[in-house]
Amino acid sequence: MLRKIQQKRIQSSGGAFAIVASRYNARYVDAMLRAAKAELRRAGVARIPIVRVPGAYEIPLAAKCLARAVRPESQAALSAIICLGVILRGETVHATLIGKAVSRALMEIQTAHEIPVIHEVLLLENAAQARARCLGRKHNRGAEAAQTALAMARVMASLNSAV
Repeated sequence: MLRKIQQKRIQSSGGAFAIVASRYNARYVDAMLRAAKAELRRAGVARIPIVRVPGAYEIPLAAKCLARAVRPESQAALSAIICLGVILRGETVHATLIGKAVSRALMEIQTAHEIPVIHEVLLLENAAQARARCLGRKHNRGAEAAQTALAMARVMASLNSAV
């Protein structure tokens, strides 16, 4: 069941929030990208580098390059990486294989580099599900991804200062 987007007012604690977005299924991904950028801007994020890749399978490589380049002492340090994509199931298992590979890779990048990698690479049954999750104002997974990124940036900042 879809949840209505919570209009949380999370302020950015500094840093940049990168977004890696697939060009495949652009209608849906572009809508999530617009919503994520708008949510980050509302939170006061000044730098939002965008990396576009051909498809969902390419998202982890770009995310890993971004994560590897993060230097905590840098002025341009990334607070989180948001990954956006839409995979629609077809008649074969291809979509499932891509979805599993992307999920595992993003989790590994996040833990290896200790930077939040927000996973909004959606594996959906059909275009109706994509419309409901990507094109609506009430339910937009791009906005939810940005909110999660902001929340995780705060968590990581508090963990880093507690150590």
